[in-house]
Amino acid sequence: QIFQPLHSLRAAEKELLPGFHDFEWQPALKNVSPCCNVGIINGLSGWTSSLDDAPADTITRRFRYDVALVSALKDLEEDIMEGLRDSKLDDSECTSGFSVMIKESCDGMGDVSEKHGGGPAVPEKAVRFSITIMSVTLVRDDKEGEVNIFTEPKPNSELSCKPLCLTFVDESDHETLTAVLAPIVAERKAMKESRLILSIGGLPRSFRFHFRGTGYDEKMVREMEGLEASGSTYVCTLCDTTRSEASKNMVLHSITRSHEENLERYEIWRKNPYSESVDELRDRVKGVSAKPFMETQPTLDALHCDIGNATEFYKIFQDEIGEVYTKVNPSREERRSWRTALDKQLRQKLRLKPVMRMNGNYARKLMTQEAAEAVCELVPTEERREALRELMRLYLQMKPVWRATCPAKECPDQLCRYSFNSQRFADLLSSTFKYRYNGKITNYLHKTLAHVPE
Repeated sequence: QIFQPLHSLRAAEKELLPGFHDFEWQPALKNVSPCCNVGIINGLSGWTSSLDDAPADTITRRFRYDVALVSALKDLEEDIMEGLRDSKLDDSECTSGFSVMIKESCDGMGDVSEKHGGGPAVPEKAVRFSITIMSVTLVRDDKEGEVNIFTEPKPNSELSCKPLCLTFVDESDHETLTAVLAPIVAERKAMKESRLILSIGGLPRSFRFHFRGTGYDEKMVREMEGLEASGSTYVCTLCDTTRSEASKNMVLHSITRSHEENLERYEIWRKNPYSESVDELRDRVKGVSAKPFMETQPTLDALHCDIGNATEFYKIFQDEIGEVYTKVNPSREERRSWRTALDKQLRQKLRLKPVMRMNGNYARKLMTQEAAEAVCELVPTEERREALRELMRLYLQMKPVWRATCPAKECPDQLCRYSFNSQRFADLLSSTFKYRYNGKITNYLHKTLAHVPE
């Protein structure tokens, strides 16, 4: 297998990469060429003007969206046929009515600079846009409704996640990012109104696609939906609350934002129809100040939620070691000494090395009952120790719900108790720890407490 000569490998690979299989769209896609054998293309095809700063022919590579979907479906050909057999369906009759759910993800990949670079001058940051086929269902005309044909067993694994577009661009560079993703958005829009005819199991079958943009972290959601950056008064990408409101009412919010509403709000921001001052206008549009260009679904990014909340606990631990609730405003030196004490204790008891920036691994180890116990050894009074233990206990009850792939299956009990636990957690913060949450709260703590069950 491994030592096959390269040319035979090449032939096998061609079937796996987009651009190998024939297909057609009915009706034909608007502004998208009908040819099927398109492999990796310059990501700016479909884009007319040149981009400054970076040489335009090196900045991005992508697959055509429809060609990539065809390839991903052909990868699942056997699974689809097996699903039809398992559902006791005659595959020669099931030629239309397939519906495919696509998860879209996009994230910055941080620093990708060359070690000894002699390549073209491109930004040293990269962005990757990718897709995952979540499920294939068959919508029957008769009374049976939807039949589930295929469900991705590991939707969060990198193995099921297929890259669509790789770009040298800083995710904070709004103009370039929108320019590079524009062709993808256009192709996706065209595919929503059309159906794909593709041969699966030797017969042409028709598929409709539904796109769900859920693979975004908060930064990228704000970018795509035209919201202000994370430090904004408008803390949430899911509801209209402000930071100070969210710190007073920690639990009772519901998801209200949507792509359509953001587009409407942007128009209001642009036209200012009521001739308001900047502050009034900003309050009217709740922090939408750029044009939303790609639709995202309401989500909570579990990894950054972990990291954000662990950062918060790390700070609470320091404050409790230094008994901040009794002090007015402690000096820098005092604060530094508490941090040193905390780091030293965590190192001794849990072998946790201090990190410059909180990361996922550190967050996982810090958010444990034994870490809380270790910190309690440094907290002077018993009642504060008890409060800390309780805070951690509640947090660990809540965490599996937003960490699980399928919370209703994997942790039904915690899911049922979530609202109760989050209410208790919020009560603790606003009583025992109110010195920290007076008029402020972090973005992820708000989402953790207010939006997870929904």
